[in-house]
Amino acid sequence: MPTIRRRRLGTTLRKLRNDAGLTLEEAAEAMGWQPPKLSKIENARQKIQPAQVTTLLKAYKITDAEVFTALENLARDADKKGWWQTYSGVVSPSYADYISLEDDAERICEWTPLVIPGLLQTANYAMETMAGTTLSRTPQEITALAEVRRARQAVLSRPDKPLEFWAIIHEAALHQRFAVRPETMREQLRRLAEAAQLPNVTLQIMPLDSTAHPGILGGFSLVSFPGPAPDIVLLENLSGATYVEGDGTSPFAQAVERIRAAALPVEDSLARLSILEEGHRT
Repeated sequence: MPTIRRRRLGTTLRKLRNDAGLTLEEAAEAMGWQPPKLSKIENARQKIQPAQVTTLLKAYKITDAEVFTALENLARDADKKGWWQTYSGVVSPSYADYISLEDDAERICEWTPLVIPGLLQTANYAMETMAGTTLSRTPQEITALAEVRRARQAVLSRPDKPLEFWAIIHEAALHQRFAVRPETMREQLRRLAEAAQLPNVTLQIMPLDSTAHPGILGGFSLVSFPGPAPDIVLLENLSGATYVEGDGTSPFAQAVERIRAAALPVEDSLARLSILEEGHRT
């Protein structure tokens, strides 16, 4: 199965070819290829070397150096194994795809109506929620998945361009109680307040008495990348992850703006966190 990086590269190259007004046959001829070869590259069924990406972009009259760098790197890393491969026994292919996206992303906006975003979870919150929601995982697998969730958070503090993360969390998720470790939510609320102080993290709370907004239809993550690569949206439910690509991401980008507008402003959100943390002390 093609990696999601290869799929992103193929999709982006197809878009740039179309933007250049070239047919598949014309672009392939410029490269000295047969059309099926380029078709396989655009459909992620064949690998392309970084040097070939460079030549192809020149044929498309691309002049932006950032585009060259972004797509050359994507071609170079298309089949690279990430740290999460160590957990291949518990990390599903779709989850591995998302971690790869997260690792490459420049910006993520996540709307979560019922749970704290994984990038902001404490170890105890991750363990408790996974133990409560899993249908078939062993305690050992839950521990491993909690380790993965914590390891993912390194993208927020990476030295080279840390991920810009905008989280909008429904207040209902902040009232969760945990029987085994009652202090879990208090610790989690403190973690949210600390994370919100990072310059690359923006946090908003959707109040219980908010007006109607598109987010009531379900949570999602809108993932954006450097250069020309198009956005990708992640949808999750009990059956696993679904990815929305191409023009299908536009409604989610529009929804994000309305969800942000319905949520509390940042300063008011932090004040609400403080009040909730105090309530969990009792």
